[in-house]
This record gives sequence, C-alpha cells and structure tokens, in this order.
Amino acid sequence: MVHDMIPPASTLPGRHASLCVPTMTSEELYYNDATSMAELVRDGQVSPVDLVQTHLERIEAVNPRLNAVVTLDHRAEDRAREAEAALARGESWGPLHGVPFTVKDCIDNAGLRTTRGSKLFADRVPESDAPVVRRLKEAGGIVIGKTNMPEFALWWETDNVVFGRTENPWLDGRTPGGSSGGEAAAIAAGLSPLGLGSDVGGSIREPANYCGVVGLKATHGRVPLAGHWPDVLLRFMHVGPLARTVRDVALALDVIAGPDGADPYAVPVPRADAAALEGPVAGLRVGRCVEGPFAPLADDVRDAVAAAASALDEAGCKVESVSLADWEQWSALEISSRVYGPETLHYLEPLVAGRESELSPPIRRRLAWPQPPMSEYLAATEELEGFRQAVARYFAGFDLLLCPVGPVPAHPHDSAEIEVAGKKLPGRSALRATIPFDLTGSPAISVPFRWSAEGLPIGVQLVGRHFGEPTLLRAAAALESAREDPQRRPPV
Repeated sequence: MVHDMIPPASTLPGRHASLCVPTMTSEELYYNDATSMAELVRDGQVSPVDLVQTHLERIEAVNPRLNAVVTLDHRAEDRAREAEAALARGESWGPLHGVPFTVKDCIDNAGLRTTRGSKLFADRVPESDAPVVRRLKEAGGIVIGKTNMPEFALWWETDNVVFGRTENPWLDGRTPGGSSGGEAAAIAAGLSPLGLGSDVGGSIREPANYCGVVGLKATHGRVPLAGHWPDVLLRFMHVGPLARTVRDVALALDVIAGPDGADPYAVPVPRADAAALEGPVAGLRVGRCVEGPFAPLADDVRDAVAAAASALDEAGCKVESVSLADWEQWSALEISSRVYGPETLHYLEPLVAGRESELSPPIRRRLAWPQPPMSEYLAATEELEGFRQAVARYFAGFDLLLCPVGPVPAHPHDSAEIEVAGKKLPGRSALRATIPFDLTGSPAISVPFRWSAEGLPIGVQLVGRHFGEPTLLRAAAALESAREDPQRRPPV
C-alpha cells in the first residue's frame, strides 16, 4: 500500500538523476549499519546526499509491500545537502553526521505529521522534537520518515485505521510484532539503518525478535520520555533504539541518554559509552532460563537459547541453568493486565469520548475489557513489588539473565491464539518474556541469533542489572559475533 503522503522518491525536490556511489552497490550501502555509514561519510567515500537518496529509493521500491514507513520527511534531502556542505567546510555535526534514521509515529518530530496511529490525531503536526529525536539530529542524523504502529502504541500487532497493516519482511502473512513493528520491519529491509521505538510490554524487543534486528530497552530513567505519547504508564514506559547491529544501538543510546529537564523519571547517571563494547565478557555470571515463567517454548526457540548459552560459555562467561521457580508465584502477564488496564482506561476515556467509532478494533476491545475492582488493582500493585524484589534478588548473584524474547518466531497476523509446543495460548502470551522487565525497569536487549525452519529470525534476550548497560551490551556483542548466518537478508 502506498499512502498519499509518500510520493515516489523520484518526484522529491532536488533529487539527483543518479547515485554516485563508486565503491559499493546500493544494496551494499543500505545494508551497512549506521556506524559504517557514518565512517563512509566521514572518510568522503559516500556523500550524505547519496546516502539519503539511496534510502529513499529503497523505500520507494520496498515500502509498497511492507507498509513500514508511513510519512516521509521531505526536508531530508535539504538536510543532506547541508550536511555535505558542512563536510566541505571541515565541520562535523557528530557521530551520525549524514546518517538517515526513522522514528516511530508516536514520538514527536517538529514540523512532521505524527499521528499516533489514530484518526483522532491524523493531522497532528508537533511544534517541537522529542528530546531523543533532537539529540539524534544534533549528532548529525537526518530524519527520513515516520514508521507504522498500532493505535496509541497499545497493541502487540502493527495495524491501524489510518495506514493499515505492516508486513513482516521475512514472510508474507506474518506479523512484524508491535508496537514498534513498522520500525523493526523498516530496519530489517534496509529502509533505514537506525530508528527510535518504545516499549511498555515488549514493543521494542518483540518486533526486533520477529524481524531479525537488534532492539534495546535501557534501564527505566536512562532515556527521557518527553515527546512520546501516550502519557500513561510512564513508570513502565521506555524509549529506545532499534538497528541491525549491537554497536549501532550502543551508539544511539550514548546519544539519546540523559535527563532533559522535562521527564521526572530521567536520572543523571554515567553515559553508557559505546566504547564499552570493547571490554571483556570473561567471568560474567549468566543465568540461563527456558522453563518456569518463560515456558512453554517452540523447540527452535529453546534451541536458540541453548546455542546462545554455549556461545557465551565459549566467550568465557560462567553460564548456568536457573529455574526462577520463585518468580512463578507472580504472573507478570496478570499483573500488567490488572495495572495497565485500569490506568489506560482512565487516561483514554476522556480523550476518545464521542469518537469511539473512529478507533481501531484492538483499542475498542481494549477499552471494553472488564476492569478489575479497586481491591484487585491494589493487590496487583503489591504483587508487582514482590516481583520486583524477586528480580533484584536474582541480580544480586548474577550479572545477566539469558532467556527467550518470545515463545515462537513471528506468528500469523491477528492471532487471537498462538500455538506453542502443542498448546494454544492467548495471543498476549507472546509477551510473557518481555513484560516482566518493563515491570521492573531492567535493561534488556533482543539479539538476532538463529533461524526457524521457515526461515524466520529467532532472537534471544539478555537482561541486566539496573544501569548495567555496558555489561549488557558487551555480552550482546559477544552473542552477535556468534550468530548463525549473519548476512542473510529478507526476500524483499
């Protein structure tokens, strides 16, 4: 599907007649990671204009099938020319000088339509950038577009009544996940090297898992939330980067982290310097779990976690199987349902009043869910504290937890149920391994590692101590170096 707001790239003002990339093909360029792109620009091997144009051409060719990018920023080529002129003057804007990036459609961009996936905001144009967007731009990045999401970023599929459904680039008919599914699909297919998503139940990590990219949710409070919508569940919400490599999400985190003066949850902590990836992982204590709160799992997911454990062991980590049996007295899915549901309803009801017919079916269903009585809500908040304490006790003895991202690879669209190891589970069970670490605010990353029999990517999840991103990223980089068939590309 091609939307009216995305004209063919060849019609954009100032477009060059052809690319000038003497050292590599367009495919080699758009499947580079952002760090490499920045190096090519810095060394004069590729111009920012060529880099932006290559991605616009890729969007023009592939987006009609994927529907991942929903609005182009028509200022991108002008900004690329400014970046090129700055280089000619010997100036550098920062570590992402001239590198394009995309932004989930619920994170504000000044002067660029940001719809939140909803008819209620279909014509909304923010006046200012979210701090995370501003910081990437100040580091030299160039916004090329907004990416698709479910309405209000509150569902685990990527579909809405404004733009429609996003397709998984690996296999038609499969979900890219949600709610940052458009972002993950765009990055996997070479439409963008780097993007911003958000995560309150797995919305960065699940799409990263399903689309075969890296998705990082830093410790709650490390990255400011200002400019992200909705303004609800903020004590569980995270904004973070998606990319094709661990070093790219590390670089992006280094750029976007830190208090902004507006987000009361943002805390001043030392930066998670991207250079920390170069440190050793030998001696790290890693617990591996595929049972208990994460079971049941598809066999290929279980095998991927086992292979990842072996890779970390070979890298010198001290890996041991852990049961996490004490976690099972608290169901993260149930806690989140009983806390998220009432708070979301209380927040959204006045905003949607009188316009309910314009809402997407998932949001209408969500607003119609039976709400627990106050006693159950309060009991859930008590259980949440108990669960947080249990997770803290685990990390008193371990540096990291290795576990699945989800129970299955990318499942069919609109799955009310998912089949896992012969059992049928509610569709929301796809989030059983991600929601726990939004409840605790722990840093967590999804790293693509293996492939299913259908050729779908399978990621594994690493979880760390609060503000332990340097350790988390070093271990993720070690896993990345051992991943199976890293050069495989989606058939788009």
